[in-house]
Amino acid sequence: MSLRVGIGYDIHRLVEGRPLILGGVEIPYKKGLLGHSDGDVLCHAVIDAIIGALGEGDIGGFFPDTDEAYRDRSGRELIEEMFEKLGPKQFILENVDVTVIAQEPKLAPYMPEMRVNLARWLGSEATDINIKAKTHESIGALGRKEGIAVMAVVLLERKA
Repeated sequence: MSLRVGIGYDIHRLVEGRPLILGGVEIPYKKGLLGHSDGDVLCHAVIDAIIGALGEGDIGGFFPDTDEAYRDRSGRELIEEMFEKLGPKQFILENVDVTVIAQEPKLAPYMPEMRVNLARWLGSEATDINIKAKTHESIGALGRKEGIAVMAVVLLERKA
C-alpha cells in the first residue's frame, strides 16, 4: 500500500460586488471573494492539497492567475480539469479534511451541500469529506472580516 498526504492552503480578500462561493455553494453574504477565478478558496485549497500529495507542485503551476483561460472559472471546473491533467496518476482519494477560517458568515448550514459537491467532483463519498469552520477570534485581517482562508489535507492511496 502506498499512501500520499498533501496539505493545501488558500486565502482570498472579501470584497463587495462578488458572490461568496465556497465548495461550489453560493452563500448569501454582503461580500464575496476576490480572485482570478470564482475565488472559491475551499476548492482551491483542496486542489492544492491533491497536487501536493501527488508531488506535482502547487495550484499556481496548473492554473496560473496570469492565464485568462481561468478567469471566472468555477472551483468545480478547476477540479475537473485537474483530474484530466493528472489522469495518468493511479491514486484514489481516501479522505479530505478541510478547515475554513472565516469570522463571518456562519457556514454550518451550507457544509452538507459543500461535502456532497466535493465528493461528487472528487469521485468519492460524502463520508470521505470533512468540512469544519473556525472564526479567527477577531484577530488580524481574517478576524476583521477582510478575507477567508482555507486549509485542506488529503490522503491518497495508490491503486493496486
